[in-house]
Amino acid sequence: MLLTILYVTDLPRARAFYDAALALEKTVDVPVYVEYRVNSGARLGLMPQANTRHFLGDRLGAMKPADGCPRGEIYLHVPDLQAAVTRLQRLGATCTSPLARRDWGDHAAYFLDPDGYVLVVAAPA
Repeated sequence: MLLTILYVTDLPRARAFYDAALALEKTVDVPVYVEYRVNSGARLGLMPQANTRHFLGDRLGAMKPADGCPRGEIYLHVPDLQAAVTRLQRLGATCTSPLARRDWGDHAAYFLDPDGYVLVVAAPA
């Protein structure tokens, strides 16, 4: 499954926009996150930018879009999580948050690709 998450400045506004624009089924709808089913293998998530500090680190998590802050992430469930982490490390990806169990139940590791985009590899706990 591919999960693309957009970091938004105003979640209620973004939720209203995507509800109207896409008319997709929500798979998650909580005060700090919304997720839509795009198809059987893809989801689109919306997360407040302010909530990114704990996995992007204080510097990136505090940045505003005008500061060059990453505005989204590619979140991939992978069959062999440790192999994916090792491969990203070997390729020189910058780890912003090491492999750990996350509040939402996945084990996940956060990296920056060579262009500064957030790439997450994860597996259900």
